[in-house]
Amino acid sequence: MAKTEQKPEKNTSKTNKDAAAPEMAGLVTEEYNASKITVLEGLEAVRKRPGMYIGSTDLPGLHHMVYEVVDNCIDEAMAGHCDTIEVEIQKGNIISVSDNGRGIPVDIHPKVGVSTVEVVLTKLHAGGKFGEGAYKVSGGLHGVGVSVVNALSEWLAVDVFLGGKEHHIEFTRGKAKAPLKAKGATKKRGTTVTFLADSQIFDSLEYRYDTLASRLRELAFLNKGIKITLRDSREKTAKENVYQYKGGIVEFVRMLTEKRNPIQKKPIYAIQQKDGIQVEIALEYCDTYSEQIFTFANAIHTREGGTHLEGFRTALTRAINEYKKKLGYDKKVEEPLTGDDVREGLTLVLSILIPNPQFEGQTKMKLGNGEVKGIVTSVVYEKLCEFFDENPAEAKRIIEKCMQAALARIAARKAKELVRRKSALEGAGLPGKLADCSTREPKDAELFIVEGDSAGGSAKQGRNRHFQAILPLKGKITNVEKTKLDKILGDGEVAALISAIGCGIGAEFNLEKARYHKIVIMTDADVDGAHIQTLLLTFFFRHMPLMIDNGYLYIARPPLYLVTQGKEKLYAYSDAEKDKIIKGFKSESKYTIQRYKGLGEMNPEQLWETTMDPEHRVLMQVTVDDAVIADETFVILMGDVVEPRRKFIEENAKKVEELDL
Repeated sequence: MAKTEQKPEKNTSKTNKDAAAPEMAGLVTEEYNASKITVLEGLEAVRKRPGMYIGSTDLPGLHHMVYEVVDNCIDEAMAGHCDTIEVEIQKGNIISVSDNGRGIPVDIHPKVGVSTVEVVLTKLHAGGKFGEGAYKVSGGLHGVGVSVVNALSEWLAVDVFLGGKEHHIEFTRGKAKAPLKAKGATKKRGTTVTFLADSQIFDSLEYRYDTLASRLRELAFLNKGIKITLRDSREKTAKENVYQYKGGIVEFVRMLTEKRNPIQKKPIYAIQQKDGIQVEIALEYCDTYSEQIFTFANAIHTREGGTHLEGFRTALTRAINEYKKKLGYDKKVEEPLTGDDVREGLTLVLSILIPNPQFEGQTKMKLGNGEVKGIVTSVVYEKLCEFFDENPAEAKRIIEKCMQAALARIAARKAKELVRRKSALEGAGLPGKLADCSTREPKDAELFIVEGDSAGGSAKQGRNRHFQAILPLKGKITNVEKTKLDKILGDGEVAALISAIGCGIGAEFNLEKARYHKIVIMTDADVDGAHIQTLLLTFFFRHMPLMIDNGYLYIARPPLYLVTQGKEKLYAYSDAEKDKIIKGFKSESKYTIQRYKGLGEMNPEQLWETTMDPEHRVLMQVTVDDAVIADETFVILMGDVVEPRRKFIEENAKKVEELDL
């Protein structure tokens, strides 16, 4: 869930503070004419600005390369021409993606004069997604997927099995080495794309198996019955998973709610087509306080939602409020139920198929089609009303669950108003224990959440006051996984944390109000410190997930040892590192080892130079590669049900190498 950040760039708020723009009067003007305009031919633009096409050149961008190729296979599957997809990570981080679809056309393209395979692999906006009839629906909105993969690969090869013949073509950094050639007869059908991502473009070529597995599993759920195989052949013993779900998204929801105490006998499922758009939903309520929502458009995971999610939310709130009134429950909770009320404990998978999707951004994180909202609202409202009328006992349990959420919300509002009057959550007041920084630029500001007053005192003295703020927390905060919002807000330490960050919580959360763009959890290197760290991670994952999604959350890695020899002081962050330092000493040399069990044992200077100085510190940025697995892990380890936690401990206890962190 976390990656290590080695020696981040120097914080610009400390340096270059006197840098200023040149005076206009002193500028030397040059003639601006046609010679100043650069024209990038073919795929040169992709190699020049890869982030514009795949989002980034780090690990997410690297994995996006695989997704783009797989999406072409899924398009074939959604069109009814493919039922088997195979993805293999070969030795040397070579990727191979195969399907048993129709195969990319191999005939000469009438407008370009080369094989259609070469056109598709070398021309942006070329493919079967732009004309009529090739694909009714497609995930590849921009039609640049496979050509971009070609452009950003050191080499790429395509094998097409079509019409009883095998055809082969190879490319080097986007350029064909030779025309398409027929290799011989075959009984196979489909396409195989094999490529090696370009090390000149990407920071790393090491694919994460679990990251790819998460996406391929999603695709198998969304495409009922399709068989998708993922194989990792990089090690001597190959690793393989096969994903195939006859129940589709209903099985998806069942997997998500398996350890969350569902209050229904089975998920609510509906599928309907309206005005050329297919809407498919599966949802189930659990006896928990958080929601799990996964939305898709043409099998693309729209992580930021969009108009289809807006339509669902409108329908759900309306249907449940009407049924609440029908049951005569308005006297119990006079206020209408809000969106937050009706989504507490909800697990939803919403998938739509749409002929002309409009996504926001190249990486398709949010759906923007305006017409979708009304269609989804209409379909979902109708299906929910049908379910409530046909299943009154389950409908009653769902309504009562939502009313409990409303009562907790009302109590939380009253508690929040009380806290506000004390200037704890809003207004000019900030927590008294917060030692704020002087900069008012959130992108430069850092907030260190520190365990205890002792470490807090050292951190306050050792920090750079310009851009580093310190918030000491006393003891362990509430476990938010099994606590309602009103009690969460009643925890003074949580209230102080919310106040310091400035974004609010729940329906009031607004990322743009974040006072710090780097929030660092800094706890002791022991079991209690690990527990506090886990409680804080649970809080952020459940109530401020956008902090994680936008890369704002970090974990500090303080040293475990101080090894001193004469005037030389060396810090070790692990036992192995300590042993290596000692081995480097001469045998006759005397040295001392100090084991740090708490941050409070360090003086301000030591805490600064080991854990807070941007030039030397090591931070771990908190990321979520697989939201499903992350959610399940929090439910198991932090939830109410004991048996899954006991099973998890039994299965993983032997893997623990160092219990005292």
